[in-house]
Amino acid sequence: MSIKNKIITVKRKTTESEITVILDFNEVKEDYRKRIKTPLPFLNHMIEHIAWRAEVNIEVDVKLDEFNLNHLVCEDVAITFGKAIAEYIKDNRVNGVVGFGDGIGIIDEAMAQCAISFENRAYFRIGYNGLEIPKETEGMLSEDLETFLEGFVQGAMCTLHIDLLKGHNGHHIWEAIYRSFGVALNRALAISEKRKGMTSGVAGKIEFEVEKKD
Repeated sequence: MSIKNKIITVKRKTTESEITVILDFNEVKEDYRKRIKTPLPFLNHMIEHIAWRAEVNIEVDVKLDEFNLNHLVCEDVAITFGKAIAEYIKDNRVNGVVGFGDGIGIIDEAMAQCAISFENRAYFRIGYNGLEIPKETEGMLSEDLETFLEGFVQGAMCTLHIDLLKGHNGHHIWEAIYRSFGVALNRALAISEKRKGMTSGVAGKIEFEVEKKD
């Protein structure tokens, strides 16, 4: 089944940054990694893992106004990315987008699992199960790599649970985590004929009525 809006562009502007994220749901391009342009090489590498596992081209452009802060870059890029994914989910509900998924990510000694559900409920949890996490990996703080995942949840209004199962090498730990996220996202973005018009949760589409009076 064909999907609606194979290319989605979202631009987010604040006084601190201007972030553009383009999702291209056509075949993954040979130069896909070169289209991920944040000022943080290791973050680019993590987004590359998401793109490869989720099977979607993710193009990122970052413009900063004085605030060249890793935390801000991670958060703002992730919020924009999450918003773009949310638009895909909303547009393709009529086509049967699954809207939920889980997955395992591994590399060498490291393993992580992830589960995600798009139900207009923003909740993020990551557990390390007693394993020691390096404070910094490849020039990035672990808390900023967490911030990216939390920012995605804020932009996408989804529920995201991640657990590190094994690992001791910092680079491998984060690769396993982001790979598991990409696999779960791949399954959530899939189109199923049987799920036409269905939502991820049984509550269905959430609507609010607001009345205001002077």
